[in-house]
Amino acid sequence: MTGPSAIRSGPRLDLGAVALGGGHGLAASLSALRHVVRDLTAVVTVADNGGSSGRLRTEFGALPPGDLRMALAALCGDDDWGQTWARVLQHRFRSTGEMHDHAVGNLLIVALWELLGGHVEGLDWVGRLLGAEGRVLPMSVAPIDITAQVEGLVPGDPWATTLVRGQVEVASTTGRVRSVELLPHDPPACPEALAAVHAADWLVLGPGSWFTSVIPHLLVPELRTALTGTPARTLVTLNLEPQTGETEGFSPERHLEVLAAHAPGLGIDVVLADTRAVADDDALRKVASGLGADVVVADVAMDDGSPRHDPAKLADAYAGIMKRA
Repeated sequence: MTGPSAIRSGPRLDLGAVALGGGHGLAASLSALRHVVRDLTAVVTVADNGGSSGRLRTEFGALPPGDLRMALAALCGDDDWGQTWARVLQHRFRSTGEMHDHAVGNLLIVALWELLGGHVEGLDWVGRLLGAEGRVLPMSVAPIDITAQVEGLVPGDPWATTLVRGQVEVASTTGRVRSVELLPHDPPACPEALAAVHAADWLVLGPGSWFTSVIPHLLVPELRTALTGTPARTLVTLNLEPQTGETEGFSPERHLEVLAAHAPGLGIDVVLADTRAVADDDALRKVASGLGADVVVADVAMDDGSPRHDPAKLADAYAGIMKRA
């Protein structure tokens, strides 16, 4: 099995970037971008209701920390200090008791929130401990639920829609997701996230779970206004393959169409797609052109055949795009 390519070296570009998303997709873009730009901020979805995050959310009424933890781990440096702390954050307890499957980083984050009383302050302290090469912020300062209109769940009526609630439930549905909304519909955006968007040179959306990690940022009214009104350039990184349930059967261009439908005022400048993921280059370029975007097709996937982005290849692609702008 082939591992990731050697990460790019050399001076970072004198640019500020904000990457928006959650989970493994956001971690991949952050792992790349921290080698490309001097000023990097992650704005992270806070709708997780499963696993360790869901349990802590229910017990303490806190923001779900899991996606925030993964973003912080992705920003850890490549030296022994950074990589050791990245492993500590990601470590999960294995037991037959109540601590089973809790991630150390989740507990650390929630502990700092309780001690310091502020979400951003707590995350900044974790970042300082890790020596994180960037900042991690929640997209909202209140926990959020995702709801989706899903087709194909009613026996005998494949076109009937069912309301599905919860990030885990939407992500794992066996039906076809048509659209998503947030509960509450107008959650308060994190003020520091809004400031980062306004100050950025580049915004990076994706890769990641399209309906549950990427699109939710566009459904927070204050954040959507900032994203559609900023002079920053916007880069959309497409997934390597559709996800069962969420985007089953989606082409790369369909991903773009769905993104635009949820935020009609969003300007897109560049769409990055993997060479092997694009079956119809002309179709993708036609949809992207209609949204005012150029398409860059490059090899950004791991060489082992898994549907994962290679951070080193992604860094090279991001650097090339941003240098040419």
